[in-house]
Parts: sequence; C-alpha cells; structure tokens
Amino acid sequence: MNKAVNDRVWSGTWVADRLGVELVGDDRLTDLLGLALRRNPKRAHLLVSNVLGKHVPQSPSVVYGHGLALGRRVRELLGDEEAARAVVLGYAETATGLGHSVADGIALAPYLHSTRRPVPGVASAGGFEESHSHATSHLLLPEDPALLAGAGPLVLVDDEFSTGNTVLNTIRDLHERYPRDRYVVVALVDMRSETDAGRLDAFAREIGARVDLVAAASGTVKLPEGVLEKGQDLVARFEDSHPGARGTARQAPTGPQSAYNRVDLFWPRDLPDGGRHGFTPQHRIRLESELPAMAARLAQALPANTHRVHILGFEELMYAPLRLARELEQVAEDVEVTFSTTTRSPVLAVDDPGYAIRTRLTFPAHDNPADGPGDRYAYNVAGAGFDAIVAVIDSAADTPELNAPDGLLAQLAAHTRQVVLAVVPSHTPERPSMLPEPLRGPAFSSYAPEDVGWLLQDLSDVTLEAPTEEREEAIQSGGAHYAESLPVEYQPSDQYQELFRTALAESSARLAQAVGAVTEIVLQERSPRPVLVSLARAGTPVGVLMRRWAQFRHGLELPHYAVSIVRGRGIDANALRWLAAHHDPADVVFVDGWTGKGAITRELTEAVRKFEAEGGPAGFDPEIAVLADPGSCVRTYGTREDFLIPSACLNSTVSGLISRTVLRADLVGPNDFHGAKFYRELAGADVSVDFLDAVAARFPEVVDAVDATAKELLAGDREPTWEGWAAVERISEEYGIHDVNLVKPGVGETTRVLLRRVPWKILARAGAGADLDHVRLLAGQRGVPVEEVAELPYTCVGLIHPRYTRGATGADGRAVSL
Repeated sequence: MNKAVNDRVWSGTWVADRLGVELVGDDRLTDLLGLALRRNPKRAHLLVSNVLGKHVPQSPSVVYGHGLALGRRVRELLGDEEAARAVVLGYAETATGLGHSVADGIALAPYLHSTRRPVPGVASAGGFEESHSHATSHLLLPEDPALLAGAGPLVLVDDEFSTGNTVLNTIRDLHERYPRDRYVVVALVDMRSETDAGRLDAFAREIGARVDLVAAASGTVKLPEGVLEKGQDLVARFEDSHPGARGTARQAPTGPQSAYNRVDLFWPRDLPDGGRHGFTPQHRIRLESELPAMAARLAQALPANTHRVHILGFEELMYAPLRLARELEQVAEDVEVTFSTTTRSPVLAVDDPGYAIRTRLTFPAHDNPADGPGDRYAYNVAGAGFDAIVAVIDSAADTPELNAPDGLLAQLAAHTRQVVLAVVPSHTPERPSMLPEPLRGPAFSSYAPEDVGWLLQDLSDVTLEAPTEEREEAIQSGGAHYAESLPVEYQPSDQYQELFRTALAESSARLAQAVGAVTEIVLQERSPRPVLVSLARAGTPVGVLMRRWAQFRHGLELPHYAVSIVRGRGIDANALRWLAAHHDPADVVFVDGWTGKGAITRELTEAVRKFEAEGGPAGFDPEIAVLADPGSCVRTYGTREDFLIPSACLNSTVSGLISRTVLRADLVGPNDFHGAKFYRELAGADVSVDFLDAVAARFPEVVDAVDATAKELLAGDREPTWEGWAAVERISEEYGIHDVNLVKPGVGETTRVLLRRVPWKILARAGAGADLDHVRLLAGQRGVPVEEVAELPYTCVGLIHPRYTRGATGADGRAVSL
C-alpha cells in the first residue's frame, strides 16, 4: 500500500519501515488507521484509529459521524421492527463512544458498554476477556437487569475487528445466559484474516444464530515472522535511549504553567453520564435538549482570542465529552475544535510524522481504579498548539490525584494557555432499599429542605421527656441509657436570650473563619465533592454552614445529611447503609461541632470498624471534621481554641427545632433509623436560621483569613495529641469522680451539662472572659458553684454530680454539696 496519503506521510510509515508490518485492503484503510508500538506482551503493534477520538485529536463531527453512519447501516440491515428490539453493546475503553454513536444512528435501541470499574451494589450481568488488550477484564453492569435478557438482536461494537476473540468471548458468555437468534458485529475496520473470518462463521453455526458484520473498511495486517520480539526490542531501545519516545514523563512539569478553571455544566442529575449502566433513546433525547446550554457555558469559560480548542475525555467517558465537543464545534465561530480521550494503554511515542503517536503525557490514575494505582496517558496533545484544553471527567475521577503536581491538570497546563475542567456527575444506579428517604424541612425541622436531610424517624407524637433529676438517677444507676429518653427542653429567659444574641454578634466572624478553614481542608484533603454527614444534632448547624461556605466560595452544592450516634451504642448502622446505597462511602465526611475529651471520636471509629466487620459496606472514614478541637482529638478542624460557639448555648431552638436523638428498642426496630422529635410548638423561640445567617453574612470579610488559616493548618502538624483525654482523666481522679463520662470539658460540653444534666460544679480557667458569661448565668440559675482553676487546658469543664440520687438535689433539683 502507498505510504503517502494525499501528499502527506502516512502515520504508519515508521513502523512499516522498521518491522515490515504492512496494511493490505481498502483504499480508505490508511485514512482511518496509523501504526504505533506499545508495551504489551501479547501484541506489540497497535492499530491507531484516526477517527475514533481516543489517541489522535480529531474533529468531533468526524468522530461522531463515523459512528452515526455505521448505526444507520445497522438499522437498514435489521429493519425498524428488529432495530427497536435490539440492544447495543460497546467495548471499554476505546469503543465506548463509538458504541454510543452507533446506538444514536440506530436511534431506537438502548445502549450499554462494558466497564473495568466495579460499582458497589450493582450486580454483574456478565463479563469477558479481551485477549490482546492492556487490561482485560470487562464487566457488564446494567441498571436494569432485564436489559440483556430480551430476545432481540444484540449489536456488538468495537473499534477494530481483528482475531474476533473479544466478540467470541462476549457472545459465548451472554448466549449461555440470554440466548437469541441474531447478533450484529460493528467495527470501524474489519482486520481479520481469512482463517479468523471462518472462525466466526463456524461459531455462528455452533450456537445456531445469525451473525452479521458491518464495518467502515476492511483489510488485513501482514506481520513478518518474529514481529512481536522485534517490536518489544524496538520499544525498549527507544524508551531507554530516545528522549522523544517518552514524551512527557510522569513528573511534575518544571516550566511555566497556565491556570485552570472549573466550569459547572449543570449536567442534569437524573441523566446518566454514559452507557456504563445503560443509556436509552429517551436519555439521548434529553441530552440533546440540554446540549446547547451546556456548550454555551463551556464556550463562556474559554479565554478570549481562542482559536484552537481541544476537548479531552476520560478513559471510558467518551460519549459525553464527544457530544459536548461536537456541539461546541457547531456553535463556536472561528474556533477549531478537536477531540480525544485519555487512556490506560501504554504506547511508545516517537516524534516523527510517519508515526501515529508523536507525544505522550503520563500522569497518575485519578479515579481510584479497582486494580490499584498506575500510569495513565494522553497522546498527541503535548506540543499541538492548543489555545485551550477542556478536560471532561466524571465525578468519580475528581480526586486529589487529578490535582497532584504530576497529575493530569498540571501536565496539560504546561502545554496550553488555559485548562478548563468540566466534571460530569457519575451516574449511580438506583438501588432498592427498604429504608425511607431522609426527612426534610419544613415537615421535619425549621431548616430549608436543601440544607440537610435527616436520616432519622419522626417520633414527635411520642412522649419521651422526663425530669432531669429522674433521668440522671436512671442513667447513673444503670437503669436506663441516656438515649432512651429526652430532657425537658430548656426555655431560656429573656436575659439568657439576650446573652445569646450578644455572643453571636461578637463571635460570628470567628465562627465564619473556622467554618471556612475546616471546609477548605475537607475539600483539599478528603474529597473535592464531599458528602457532609453531621452528627445530630450539635454537628448539624456546622454541617449546614460548611455547605453554605462551599456554595459561597466554590459554587458547590454539597449533599448534607444528619445521622444519630449514641455513646455506648454506636452510629446508626441503617443510616450508613442508606448512605452507601446513594453515595460513595469514600466521599462521606462526618461533621461535629467540637471535641471535648474525644469520646465521640473514639465511638465513631469503633462503630465504623464494627459495621464493616459485620458485613456493612466498606470505605467510610471515621475521621471527624469539627469546627473546634480543643481536646486535640482530630486532624480536621477549623481551630483548636476553646471558645463559645453560640449554637451550644441553646438546645433545639438553634438546631432546627430537632431534639436529641433517641434509641429505644420499643421505638426503633432493626430496620429503622434512630428517632428524634420536631418541636414545632417552639417555633416562636427558634433562632436556627438566624444563627446560620449571622455567620454566613461574615463569609465575604473572612476570605483572606480563611485562606491563610487553611494554608497554615495544611502545612502544619495536626496529629491528635489527645491532651484533652489526659486532662479529663486527671480531673476525674483529683475530684474523686472516678468516671470520665461525668467530666465534660470545653465550653460546649459544659453548657450541655447545665442545660440537660444535674451539675455538681463548674471549673473555669482563671481569667476566662466573655466566653463564659452564659455559663456563669446558667450556673447561677441552678445554684452551681464556679471554681476558678489556674492550670486548665480548657476554658471550662463541667462536672456532673458523681453520686447522684434524687435527694442529693433537694426538692427543687438544685445541686448540693457532697
């Protein structure tokens, strides 16, 4: 075959000259294919498609057009009636976009592609091996288990049809499970030898089904003897000695780099990002109605004077970025748009016009792959002269590795003026669950419905309150657990409410800074798209504020839920199951208001360990994010100061009118969430939203301080010292209590003692100021002595009466001396 194509050098010349590999077939073959070499023990040469949108940047209209044309040929072959009964199956990773495009050409059939990404909770409907691929195991994970069970034609789409082994493996596996009468194989190029073609015919007769083949071009590859060994030797020699062969190695770029900005496409949450779990004709119609607006947002994110834009998809995510690229190509004037995707396949790069892969960018995998970390690649992007590169990934790939110094974004930034990141939400199939959906305001709580979803059951109609002194006697005698009843809600006096308002006004900026700092740490260290899960109820106002900061500073709409955790009983396991069924557990970040001695931190760690040991979904990180960590119990915090957080001053009236959580066997069954009450009758005294608004109003003025604080914390040593726990043990012994559960350190915990328990005395750090005004007021109302202590690691510590009986408080419930 002529090595010059339309007066240009064919991109297979370099390999052909050195190895004697030859393409024989249709005149179009060299327009569609080039040649390269790769590190693969099974097949050294690689047929590089010029129209697939994988290794070679190409016009998205050309890429999409080839798939559409093949799909229309399939529809013509089958007829409309059979086409409407068909299912289209594409192969990961190279043919996921091609398969989608073929399905679009057929227009009547749903689409599914194989995947190498297992999804927790989704059962496999089949699997197979691809013999010559760099990574072989394919999974089929349809959301609808019946998708592959029909009797209509199965259309199998791959970029090339060479030995036929991949198709044979697929049909054999699926035909045993879901036998049918007809299969159609679709490929850009049919490169089988006569022997391999005969194998497919024989296989069709063996299973008693018709197998058709539709391809854009056909031919064969002539391989001289010993080509595998020669190819491997050539790859080794060039990678070891030729600097251009490696392209950009996996290391942090050292030259000037452009910035990157993130654009929100507003991709509909209920629209799948591709065919990993199935994509129907109705999904395609919905996508096409949304594409113009999404492409317009993408165009607005491009810098001025942009003439060459490259859209870079992500491994299996080919279709969504391809359709975005094609739409942009049609609406952007005087802009050349090209498209390709990253890949896990290692290919030798040689900067020669007669070779298909001229440059290579290498970067770490950034979607937590099931087979472990490894290198990933983008070909023919470096040095291509693009004014802007738009990286389109799914949310599962939006990880710290993406933003690493040697990560994809940094590598791209060294080769263009502007990098734009667009993240498409990874579609998570609906999983059947007996658990109800979260409760939301205004039906449950005074918070807005988007602020928080309560993974609780509503016990508002159940009488659960008991006098404080009765509860304390039952708890300390072992007759009851504190979570089996509720204290009578404290009704603050006018003087106390004024104290709350004053404290909020004075501390709102400090609170806003701590909220911003802890949220920034979570976004940088834990997950770029965290699922906030606050520990009800003290953690819930903090979770709402963190959500508001992420929205204010980054435009993120983070999901936020509240769950119950009970000391001595653990976290609500059903709530964890619900979270695992709807989100990736690795994205869950538990949130609380503050740490005292660290009891809940330890409780959560043990509860998650037990949950996983008993067969619960794995992946939850028990590390809590808190506003304040005076006890030095966690790594993720906004401050370690022990100061007044005004939400600690009140009970339900600053927490959405929700009670403490309840866990009692006669109310909470094995398949129920823990319970809580909504005190609707206290709406007149509710300051929950006032508290949130007061803190959020200070966000704009603390931005610089938050950046400085977060930078300092991220660079510093934040390992817990547990000094709070040590102090509590010392105080417990010094005061003859001998029970650390009766020692409540910190302003927040001390306030709780005064509001809910029977206090004995309050220890206050000498010289503590306004942060303790409300504590002194409450202590005076309850007749509790406040003792100043010179060496106290906390601002104050509340001591619960250590040998409580009802008589120890007298008739009015006030504390008495021992």
